[in-house]
Amino acid sequence: MKNRKYDKEFKLDCLKYCAEHKELTQVAAAKNLGVSGKTLSRWIGESRRNEENAFRGSGNRSSDLEKENARLRCELRNANDALEILKKAVTKLKTWHRTWKTVTRN
Repeated sequence: MKNRKYDKEFKLDCLKYCAEHKELTQVAAAKNLGVSGKTLSRWIGESRRNEENAFRGSGNRSSDLEKENARLRCELRNANDALEILKKAVTKLKTWHRTWKTVTRN
């Protein structure tokens, strides 16, 4: 079976449906909604554990501190990449300079 992606609005609608139809089991509610019972159970658990940030998506950070940490890690990675490029350039220039000195002396 193919993994399906559900948006936040659909997940919240499913939770609302479950709350409004307490007479149904999770499995019956999931069947009516067209999702697996395990999926619905996971959504219910996630919403109970973290109501404020439930279904926030994989790219969204839950706090400003996490956003800042991610930004700083990215900045550090870019600085390290630039440093490596400069180190290679210095090595190439030294080699080119030695070769040029040898050619011009002869």
